Amino acid sequence: MNSPGAAAGPRALTQLLSVELTRAAIFLVVTLSPGPEPEAAARSLCADFAALLRTVGFRDLEGRLSCVIGFGSAVWDRLFGEPRPAELHPFREFGAGPRHAIATPGDILFHIRAQRMDLCFEFASQIMARLGDAVAVADEVHGFGYFDQRDLLGFVDGTENPQGDAAFDAVLVGGEDSGFTGGSYVVVQKYLHDLTAWNALSTEAQERIIGRRKLSNVELDAAVKPSFAHNELTTIVENGEERKIVRDNMPFGEAGKGEFGTYFIGYSRSPRTIEQMLENMFVGKPPGNYDRILDFSRAVTGNLFFAPTAAFLENVSPDPPPPAAATAADAPQPTPSVHDGSLGIGSLKERPTE
Repeated sequence: MNSPGAAAGPRALTQLLSVELTRAAIFLVVTLSPGPEPEAAARSLCADFAALLRTVGFRDLEGRLSCVIGFGSAVWDRLFGEPRPAELHPFREFGAGPRHAIATPGDILFHIRAQRMDLCFEFASQIMARLGDAVAVADEVHGFGYFDQRDLLGFVDGTENPQGDAAFDAVLVGGEDSGFTGGSYVVVQKYLHDLTAWNALSTEAQERIIGRRKLSNVELDAAVKPSFAHNELTTIVENGEERKIVRDNMPFGEAGKGEFGTYFIGYSRSPRTIEQMLENMFVGKPPGNYDRILDFSRAVTGNLFFAPTAAFLENVSPDPPPPAAATAADAPQPTPSVHDGSLGIGSLKERPTE
């Protein structure tokens, strides 16, 4: 299957029609069952995805229902074959000591957003009804807006998100991978917090860990901000230019179970930006100078997906992709002739036994 051309520009093609934060979200990660029938069901959903989203969203246009669908490295080959996004690969783990950014199962991500949870829930229900036994749920998290865009640690989340054209420049693939212009890489992680231990800290200690004032959200002055502050380690500069991402994190939890967390989701033009952030956080910059949030929060999931353009999805064929073209390395090697002076040892090793 061929991906759409880039003539219309990346912003015109993207699934990510808005980078504005919403009050509700569902993060649904599924694995695709083996076999041609589940693969056909997933491809069929891709082609009908925009129509299904319009059908549910039309019930409340002010609810701003949207959904981004992304695909993991392994399932991309099963569904679409070649070509594939240049930087799509399995989630890269990072860790040191007790800190571990783990990789967990997940083939397809549905990032469902709206101003109302009922819209998110209805669309998630429609997706699962459509896919049925073709998929198994690896993780489902219902996120909610918490006061003035705060996380459950009590700090404003997403302050550094770029706005307007700068946001789309930060998250959309451009000419560096022209076959996938307008797509975006998406990293997700589910973090669980030890709020009892966190809330035992003084406000000043919390502010040093985050790198911002808790009430005002003002960034700490460089003279007093520690090098291990979260916003210091997640600032990535290459060739004198800061590399931005768009975060759409959401708090989640079950008070009765004592479970409190943040679902991290980051969109980026290249996964390398977020991977560098994670290395700085979990390993440290330099090693050992790690993000002290991780003394109170642990990652329990981790996935990397690629979200292709809306036009790509609409043009998905229900038919399986053609087999990958054989390369010279894949071609069978000729067996040496017994008359050419060779002992033919290699061919004997590869010859099946009778």
